[in-house]
Amino acid sequence: MSEAPALRPVALITGASAGIGTALAHVFAENGHELVLVARRAQRLAELADTIAASGRARPHVAAIDLTRTDAAAQIAIELAQRGLEPQYVVNNAGFGLYGDAAELPLAEQLAMIDLNVRALAELSLAFINSLARRRGGILNVASVASYLPGPGMAVYYASKAFALSFGEALHEELSDRGIRVTTLCPGPVATEFQARAGIRRSLDRRSRLVQSPQAVATAGYAALMRGQRVVVPGLANHAVTVITRLMPRGLLAKAVARVQRSRAKPATGS
Repeated sequence: MSEAPALRPVALITGASAGIGTALAHVFAENGHELVLVARRAQRLAELADTIAASGRARPHVAAIDLTRTDAAAQIAIELAQRGLEPQYVVNNAGFGLYGDAAELPLAEQLAMIDLNVRALAELSLAFINSLARRRGGILNVASVASYLPGPGMAVYYASKAFALSFGEALHEELSDRGIRVTTLCPGPVATEFQARAGIRRSLDRRSRLVQSPQAVATAGYAALMRGQRVVVPGLANHAVTVITRLMPRGLLAKAVARVQRSRAKPATGS
């Protein structure tokens, strides 16, 4: 009997159709990785794949899959097997937030957020352990500076990012003996579609030292994963925020976050 053809290693990137996910796709491609891009918007994925191919890199594979579905990981596994691919890296970037008090927001949308930000992230982190170990690869989970904070005004989103950080730190320890790197990327504010999707009316002040570009965040995340770093918070100002939050009483911190969230409901004035 002839042996089955060897599977090719790929970097699997979710939420690749916009923002940090698109930037991560470019960074991985620039470093020579073959990619599988996953998101719901097929046209956006195809356009990104064309752009990467036009730069002289291998054209990424695309899979238009809704990660809130409970069978999403199984669908991805089937797609990979049919194409003769296996993950060397899994990048869990897909996620969204909703602005408003939890009791007032639609419950179904908040549960869908948990499905994407928590369940899908956990499932995809664990679904391909054997190939990640065989390839000496890793997992990059995109969390947030929000992981360190209570989040009145975006309660479920902040809680989902706290999960991503805690889970990622635990996996970093658990999987180290198997040669799998696990890094949690915790960016601060990034100018992407996230704000509009969440229903935040005030635009980001790009002059703020907290605000970074998707490209800067993606570059920091990739470098940290290759180093095997446990957690990376891009930008000195954002890192300082995570340090300060550990020193403040949680009740006081929650009130401070609530004030900031209320200000985000108002559109910015002036230029």
